[in-house]
Amino acid sequence: MYEEQLEWLFNRFPSYQKVGKNAYKPGTGTMTAFDDLQGNPHHSFKSIHIAGTNGKGSTSHMLAAALAANGLRVGLYTSPHLLDFRERIRIIEKRSFRYVEKEFVSDFIERYQPFFEQFSPSFFEITTAMAFEYFKKECVDIAVIETGLGGRLDSTNIITPVLSIITNIGLEHCEHLGNTLAEIAYEKAGIIKHNVPTIIGETTPETKPVFISKAASEQSEITFAEECSYDIGVSINELDLKGDYQRRNLRTLSAAINKLSSIGILEINDTLRHSVCNAASITGLRGRWETLQKGNGKPTVICDTGHNAHGFRWIREQIDKISCDYDQIFFILGVVSDKDVAAIAHLLPHDVSFIFTQANSPRAMKALDLAKFLDDYDIHGQITDSVKEALHSANSQASEEDLIFVCGSNFVIAELLQLFD
Repeated sequence: MYEEQLEWLFNRFPSYQKVGKNAYKPGTGTMTAFDDLQGNPHHSFKSIHIAGTNGKGSTSHMLAAALAANGLRVGLYTSPHLLDFRERIRIIEKRSFRYVEKEFVSDFIERYQPFFEQFSPSFFEITTAMAFEYFKKECVDIAVIETGLGGRLDSTNIITPVLSIITNIGLEHCEHLGNTLAEIAYEKAGIIKHNVPTIIGETTPETKPVFISKAASEQSEITFAEECSYDIGVSINELDLKGDYQRRNLRTLSAAINKLSSIGILEINDTLRHSVCNAASITGLRGRWETLQKGNGKPTVICDTGHNAHGFRWIREQIDKISCDYDQIFFILGVVSDKDVAAIAHLLPHDVSFIFTQANSPRAMKALDLAKFLDDYDIHGQITDSVKEALHSANSQASEEDLIFVCGSNFVIAELLQLFD
């Protein structure tokens, strides 16, 4: 029953993850009507709202772990999912997580099908409403809510949180959010609410004035994490979420935790620090500079969900930093067809052996097309028809002293994880 209903939902209301920009539905009108029909479930719990181009997932999961360490029952709503639709809606308690039950998903789809047919909500509006109702049912104390795309017109923006967090701004989804950093910042700043404190993780000369102006108009106390020296007693090397880019997320998280401490939401203690350090295992987060294979005569395999220019900049820095640790690096890359490949081409690492691939998704760019495009940038490599073939090829060529690194799209990482699970 669950599988059939979920398939109906995906086919009837395609997700952005599945079909791209055609699934985008800006505005909160339908979401507000849906929420009213449900009896406004999000009023039954406190919430923290997180937006940003990159780092939302890592920051959300670390923050959920920190809140749970204080004895709170935490709802966690994120997107997209990698392996299981239910990854989007989780409950975090103490040192464990669980997904929304299949029975709840089935019942929700069945009960609200008349609304779906009449109002044609987007896939993201449906899952947002599902999360809010589930969190009310589970009597969560607080929910960490991640925006889907943007902020001002995002379905999640009907909430009034106790804290708003914007991690950073990069050029992504320009067709929806704007063609400049300032325009995108304006959309993300839409989650800043009246009298609700705001944490900004990173700024640029273009984005900072936008945040200052919006915060002033909403009388929101604004904290720029990059200008502060908040310390919760956790170092980057202690995190089970690896990758140098987590340094930025940890800085943003520290500012958020200090603010939440000052307003009495949580207490900074050793239990919290331990949970932040083990956030990936506690919350079940996958695909963030995750090591899937190492030792026993086999090459090291690391994957990362970085897929835009903003994220590739961090990946390039890390690859350059660790390149001396390996004899050779095999770089498996696969992207979606609407990806601005030109924006990432100059960020791809040098002195690696590229293997181009494609996920089993209608949105995937053909590996051959990717190779042809990058050929103009003097980037060449092997072409494979699947993630499985790409991994097999890399494994057959690599030694224990080599690294196989995989990135480019969530679809590629999802298929890679299935090969190791």
